[in-house]
Amino acid sequence: MRKTMVAGNWKMNKNLQEGVALAQELTSALKGTTPRCEVVIGTPFIHLATVAQVIKDSPIRLSAENCSDKVSGAYTGEVSAEMVKSTGAEYCILGHSERRAYYHEDNELLKEKVLRALENGLKVIFCIGEVKEEREAGKQNEVVKSQLEGSLFNLSDEQFANITLAYEPVWAIGTGLTATPEQAQEMHAYIRSLLASKYGEQRANDTTILYGGSCNAKNAAELFANPDVDGGLIGGASLKAPDFLTIINAR
Repeated sequence: MRKTMVAGNWKMNKNLQEGVALAQELTSALKGTTPRCEVVIGTPFIHLATVAQVIKDSPIRLSAENCSDKVSGAYTGEVSAEMVKSTGAEYCILGHSERRAYYHEDNELLKEKVLRALENGLKVIFCIGEVKEEREAGKQNEVVKSQLEGSLFNLSDEQFANITLAYEPVWAIGTGLTATPEQAQEMHAYIRSLLASKYGEQRANDTTILYGGSCNAKNAAELFANPDVDGGLIGGASLKAPDFLTIINAR
């Protein structure tokens, strides 16, 4: 059975004190329990080292929201994968649609970021997905395939074992729109077919594919019921402990 996961992506929200309080609330709620899925929280860089201590004895795993494509050096304001790893984080979210749109991160840059993360022992939650115009033009499969080929299909099977995919229909992020369960399942099954073609059935079946795109406490259970949807990458709903916990329990 492949791993199921619910991962929170806090984005640029919560100051350090607020982030610590949220992590403490989640840790307290999950103390002594065994969630049915892996629970990950993705926090801003400045939270990582402190939150790592808060969640140390809990079932919660920690992720950064980004890392540099460079190893080290004179890159003012950048944070390397080695730095991320040193905080106690286990994961790094890469390829998020907001990074692609606002910071012009393309497939080639993301390819380098993935390599830096893996070189430093981080697991990667890699985001792929189409914008509204691409969906309306029926190009969603083409877009997702090019993103996988451009940033991940250079990896060996052994390296790819450390990749979790997150399908984001970009038109559904922060818009209140959500892909229907049927649309989500169709795309997740297509992604798995691409993995099977590249790495074989075993790797395709073992790879966790999350849904991200206005997944919330109300619709999570319906989305997660699909056979190829292995959990969710949760944005806004991960900022409130009760909502996030409801989604975790839906998995």
